[in-house]
Amino acid sequence: MAKTATKTETPITVTKINIDADNAILGRLSTEVAKYLLEGYAVNILNCEKAVISGKKHSVLREYRAMHKIHTHTNPRRGPFHPKRPDRLVRRTVRGMLPWKKSKGKQAYHRLLTYIGVPEEFAKSEIIKPKFADASKLDCKRITIGELCKEFGWQEY
Repeated sequence: MAKTATKTETPITVTKINIDADNAILGRLSTEVAKYLLEGYAVNILNCEKAVISGKKHSVLREYRAMHKIHTHTNPRRGPFHPKRPDRLVRRTVRGMLPWKKSKGKQAYHRLLTYIGVPEEFAKSEIIKPKFADASKLDCKRITIGELCKEFGWQEY
């Protein structure tokens, strides 16, 4: 009989990163978060409603209205479903940056949490502002995710 080798598994410690989305460009923020997730970090995105999309307000709204009109004509309840809450919209944007159909992409996606505002549990912890996603360098017009979601029925409490 051959001996079977047994692996001694060491517990994996996941480092958590808290990122502030206040005045951050959504696409650049999402790519940076996707990189952290693929490296194995657990990421919490705070202040999702304050993230920014560059462009004129009516142009951005027109694109999102066109996206919301896409559904199956035979049974619209079957999807696709489009998020109306800011935290879900940011989460979906990050999912678009991950290799979703591979297991590493799904595992990375499950380590992502998004929040509206800053919960009390994260108030005293270290919060990172992504420097590459800063919207202060934009010269064009912009719209926040909160304003965009209010146009589609999200009610801020």
